[in-house]
Amino acid sequence: MGSAHAATPQAAICTSDRPGLADKLSEDINAALDGSTATTAISLHDRTTNTTCTLDADRTFDSASTVKVTVLATLLWDAQKDGRALTQEEKGRATAMITKSDNDATTALWKQLGTDKINGFLQAAGMASTVLDGEGHWGLTQITANDEEKLLDLVTHANPVLAEDSRAYILKLTGEVIPSQRWGTPAGAPGDAQVHVKNGWLERATNGWRVHSLGAFTGGDHDYTITVLSQDNATMDDGIANIEGVARAVHQDLDAPASGARP
Repeated sequence: MGSAHAATPQAAICTSDRPGLADKLSEDINAALDGSTATTAISLHDRTTNTTCTLDADRTFDSASTVKVTVLATLLWDAQKDGRALTQEEKGRATAMITKSDNDATTALWKQLGTDKINGFLQAAGMASTVLDGEGHWGLTQITANDEEKLLDLVTHANPVLAEDSRAYILKLTGEVIPSQRWGTPAGAPGDAQVHVKNGWLERATNGWRVHSLGAFTGGDHDYTITVLSQDNATMDDGIANIEGVARAVHQDLDAPASGARP
């Protein structure tokens, strides 16, 4: 290695209770990103092996459509407080928003909830680095990989913020995303895993394409979540390929049997 300079990409830092896994993950994630010119942030957590990895995980990005999971969580959290079920209209909008990434449905729910309720949920969820856009554009919400991981953690495990049925509903909808939008973190997922995903993509004049993917992997003996956020992608396809390289490395390493652990 030559002397470090400003352009040197940061390396993923991992910790794990499984011997050797942290080093393997760090090595494989960094190898997957080698040669990429994108700005990439990663945060992941595997409960089975108590493994975490982060890379630039407190950097802020425009949320694009990943914020739709936050909108759904806020809707459910607010309904819980009122002790009510979602209306048919809310269910229809929530389904379109998550499974097809429908923007009109998102805008309707965003306006219905208002910034006070969304900020209230963010506070309850401990997502302190997530900041709503001052002009009300939901897709320009500023997010970090670590905050998105906090959200995925709430969705996948019992907690005081989201009730059991609220969590189940989010997992259901993110498990029913249309095939054309199931790219990103699900790439290379184990065949026996239940895959839950929500992606985001947005091109702007500065920093090229933002391409993001939130994934939760449950069922079988799988219990992990992966957030990959990126910008400075020349094309959307470049962004997807970048994320999928990371995802394949993570799934492969997490799914590898521990030495002598399996028959």
